[in-house]
Amino acid sequence: MWKNPSQHFAVATVKYFERHKGEVNYCTISPDHRLILTCSDDSRIHMWDAESRALQRKVTGHTGPVKSCCFSPDNSLFASASHDCTVRIWRVDTAECVHLLTDHSKSVETVCFSPDSAYLLSAGWDRTAILWEVQLGQKVKVFRGHQDAVQCSAFSSKGSSIATGSWDYTVRVWRTHGDGSDIVLQGHKGNVSCVCFSISGMLASGSWDKTIRIWNPHKGSLIFLLNDHSGWVRSVTFSRDGILLASSGNDKTVRLWECENGKCIKVLKGMLDEVHACTFSPDNTLLLSGAVGHTLPH
Repeated sequence: MWKNPSQHFAVATVKYFERHKGEVNYCTISPDHRLILTCSDDSRIHMWDAESRALQRKVTGHTGPVKSCCFSPDNSLFASASHDCTVRIWRVDTAECVHLLTDHSKSVETVCFSPDSAYLLSAGWDRTAILWEVQLGQKVKVFRGHQDAVQCSAFSSKGSSIATGSWDYTVRVWRTHGDGSDIVLQGHKGNVSCVCFSISGMLASGSWDKTIRIWNPHKGSLIFLLNDHSGWVRSVTFSRDGILLASSGNDKTVRLWECENGKCIKVLKGMLDEVHACTFSPDNTLLLSGAVGHTLPH
């Protein structure tokens, strides 16, 4: 468990969640701090009690590896994306699948909810990102422009913009509504594996080129280039207050950065394998990570 009592993280006792039978591809904490979702190559989503570590549900339905999962900000739903080319929207309280979305033609790599929980974005190997209206499960808009698979996505804090990162080495920032026009951010020299907006509007992107870039997405300009990782960057996440950025990667570390100056202030080495995912709890007191070794330190 990595705690943040005064904006400085320290490694305390590490708790492990060990029920998956495949690589953990993504993990996330519910907005009310009570639940953790993990998804894996074993085609399952696991729902855990964050405090007791008890496995509450094994959520099944996908027929291929589950690549991404996320809670809706209102805490009523969660969504999952799979190599089986589908997206599923589930109820948190019952784990009932309320919508099966089948418009993607290839593996779906990423899903994210809008801040008001009204929309869901999904994207993947078919090079498209699709915006869905959540309540009805209907397609609203398709974003096209990437020249290769779309690996990651994120809504801005106000929901007016969407960022997508691709194997074409670019990040695209789209207007959620209106004409959907985009800004192309170039500079990475490898596949873009993760993107995240801060509450102040900065955009971070991580890449197989071992770097993290922090952008002003509206001007299309680079703010910081962070290059301390010695392996592929798998995940980036801003703290809810926008003061810190956490990143994880194939070098078996989680790193903490100050957003004001781009300085790496902590290297967390509690992982025993490649770290695929990391995320802050909504109150900034915990940092969660998931790794190849089928376990989830918390």
